[in-house]
Amino acid sequence: MSIIQEHSIKIDITPPKKDVHAKMEIFYNPLMVSNRNISILLLNCIVNQKMNLADPLAGSGIRSLRFLKELKKDKINYLAVNDLKENFITVFKENLQRNQINLTDKINLNQEDANLFLLNQIKHPVADSFCGYFDYIDLDPFGSPNPFIPAAISRICRKGIIAVTATDTAALTGTYPKVTKRKYWAVSLRNHLMHEVGLRILIRKVQLEGVQFDKALTPILSYHKDHYYRIYFCAEKGKEKCDEIIKQHQYLLFCPKCLNHQISNYNYGVCSCKTKFIFTGPLWTGKLLDPKLISKMVKENPFPEEQKFLDLLKEESTIDGPGFYDLHVLARKYKLAPPRMESILKPLAATRTQFSLTGIKTEKKIKEIVSIINSTIKKVKPKLNPN
Repeated sequence: MSIIQEHSIKIDITPPKKDVHAKMEIFYNPLMVSNRNISILLLNCIVNQKMNLADPLAGSGIRSLRFLKELKKDKINYLAVNDLKENFITVFKENLQRNQINLTDKINLNQEDANLFLLNQIKHPVADSFCGYFDYIDLDPFGSPNPFIPAAISRICRKGIIAVTATDTAALTGTYPKVTKRKYWAVSLRNHLMHEVGLRILIRKVQLEGVQFDKALTPILSYHKDHYYRIYFCAEKGKEKCDEIIKQHQYLLFCPKCLNHQISNYNYGVCSCKTKFIFTGPLWTGKLLDPKLISKMVKENPFPEEQKFLDLLKEESTIDGPGFYDLHVLARKYKLAPPRMESILKPLAATRTQFSLTGIKTEKKIKEIVSIINSTIKKVKPKLNPN
């Protein structure tokens, strides 16, 4: 065992020698520091106060410990922390003491199955002002979040937030198409669009779990980073709101010949270049985040290591709709020299995208994009050979 410090918190743990795995004695993933940073930033940027928080898959408990230290005053009314590992409660109490955090009646420690933990909370309220429903539930499992989504939805309150992490990216990006159909009820796409497609398929799957209970789940922040997807849903009650969510479940059509893409209510169509579209979906075609929220997060961010990524999310949020164009893919298809990103953004009225280092989002059509790229390349004067 060794002491690891993550921002304000120290924990005593044996770090994994190789990849993390579910059978670790105390589960701690050092690659998820960014995930935890952004969750803290988001909670500090929303207006909600005196929140009832749930961490049903706590692992080492590092996220909850950081919540107790780093969330603004009066953010937490009640914090329920749970993990099924045998020594979880003992280890968590030791880490509370190590970080000089008092164990009060606002902190409820549990050691049971995550779904039972969420469902049983309504029977055993601890804090006087806790009714058994949560303002915030964080699902950060090892692999797919599917087994935990229904219980989380059943225990989220009106205007509450469910945070969902998925690390089974292979199932969402087209590596295993049959798994995508079975687990996420959609057809995936294995090309440069796969990371955005996977995120939007996951969003729709969670939303479908919600609408059957008349709960509309709208993404206020969603992104792909490193090896995982992360989505924050705001829950609202109402049949009409659920109907509006379902209207934004459509297909993304992709042309393998000219690289055009468009959304459609149907899983078929013919591109303007007379080529039959390939389809992916159904998937969420609405906004991936709340522009006002990301602007506030960019402004108030205390984590310098997250600034560049947050700036990118804010930039990308100015253009709506699914799909983007990869400059290198375009260059290969149309036999062009790959243009420099800086030279092409303004002419195309484009933004960078989180889904590819060489990707751009723009509302312009494919013919105009290729024409502008071609003219931009021609304007760049070749360097003289000094020899």
